[in-house]
Amino acid sequence: MANGIRRPISPFLSVYKLQETMIMSGLHRITGMGLIVGLLLFTWWLVAAAAGPAYFAVVQGFLGFWLGKLMLFGWTFCLFYHFSNGIRHMVWDCGRSLEKESIVSSGWVMAGSAVALTLLAWVVGLLVLAAK
Repeated sequence: MANGIRRPISPFLSVYKLQETMIMSGLHRITGMGLIVGLLLFTWWLVAAAAGPAYFAVVQGFLGFWLGKLMLFGWTFCLFYHFSNGIRHMVWDCGRSLEKESIVSSGWVMAGSAVALTLLAWVVGLLVLAAK
């Protein structure tokens, strides 16, 4: 407190209200970090494949465990969310769909497509595994 004046630490919290676009922007950043974690997981899997069957079996065992499957599912969602939002940003870079209604509706379409593509990828993957 300088000179006896109390100022808020984050004044923007009293000015802005949380909106869908703010949440989707934050999720874009979070999914980018999720892609990094997934890439590390994928690198671990590749290194294990090169290290030999014993080490590969350990990694496959982890990925077959519920936590590993959850991480792979999350990575898949991060991939499709980040990809869909990237396409949305490229449309904006072309100067299109910059009206408020378009921004909100394209956000919901993008989020829905990320969920749909994630589920589709997993259903197709499980069907292929079941067919073997």
